[in-house]
Amino acid sequence: MTESEFETLADTALQTLERAFEASLPDADLQAKGPGLLEIEFDNGTKMVINRHGPAREIWVAARSGGFHFRHDGQHWLDTRDGGELFAVVSRLASAQGGEAVVLAPR
Repeated sequence: MTESEFETLADTALQTLERAFEASLPDADLQAKGPGLLEIEFDNGTKMVINRHGPAREIWVAARSGGFHFRHDGQHWLDTRDGGELFAVVSRLASAQGGEAVVLAPR
């Protein structure tokens, strides 16, 4: 995958995550901090950061429970450790971190 292809795929995923967070958690503070970086602040004051990491061609998620790396397999962004799909994993992490059920779906 070229750098340009990666940036397009990653930016699309981040924009979709941003829209999904806005729909699922309208009171959360979402900030797109430049290209390729999304920061979510939950009502309890904790933050989650999701960003693209060009050199590794991955999307990285930093949550209270740890760091996660996702690589595109041609169809989906999958966790490099356990194969979990990006939206499912971020839904689980956001639910645990924010204290309320969050379901994020790619559209």
